[in-house]
Amino acid sequence: MTGRLVLVRHGETEGNVAKLLDTRVPGLPLTERGAAQAKSFAANLPEPPARLFSSQALRARQTAQHIESVTGVPAQALDGLFEVQVGDLEGQGSEAAHQLFQRVYKSWHLGELDVRLPAGETGREVLDRYLPVLEDLRATHLGPEAGADVLVVSHGAAMRLVGMTMGGVSPPFTTNNHLDNTETIELLPRYAGTDFIGWECTRWGRYTPPFGSDVAPTADDPMG
Repeated sequence: MTGRLVLVRHGETEGNVAKLLDTRVPGLPLTERGAAQAKSFAANLPEPPARLFSSQALRARQTAQHIESVTGVPAQALDGLFEVQVGDLEGQGSEAAHQLFQRVYKSWHLGELDVRLPAGETGREVLDRYLPVLEDLRATHLGPEAGADVLVVSHGAAMRLVGMTMGGVSPPFTTNNHLDNTETIELLPRYAGTDFIGWECTRWGRYTPPFGSDVAPTADDPMG
């Protein structure tokens, strides 16, 4: 069985606790609880990953460093994997700011990828910077003979948009189901011989396929 691409949400941050829209790099650090979550995640892996990567954001790099300290697999930060950039909403925690973010974010999941957050990104821009990085990782590290997973520590909102796009998971499941800190979206590359034919989503947080639309919304911070 070929290895999976495992997208890992970073550990808890000060911004998560305060429910802030914290997206600008480098961003806020992990809390003590967030560091413990990262170490626990690493300790519970069935085997060390083949490779370990993260976004350039401080919280993702710190999470990856804690995973490295447990597994011994060196962590490398990559460009393009940072969180959805919220522009004028950066650092805000008001109900109005969260509602505006969620309204635009949900529109992306419904196919309206060119809707822009105020002075921030469109969904298409998020995918255009993020997906080529993952495709390069697949081509380099997850060929048909690869047996171990590749871990990428990243961010909840970007991960859910990418997971929907790559894994063929449909809303409202994708918008209802946030990711807790250090939860994963796991994507299995499929091959016909040596030809890559697409991805299968094998885990979304606490859920495994089929990903039904009847699953109730989960409550979490806005970036989950």
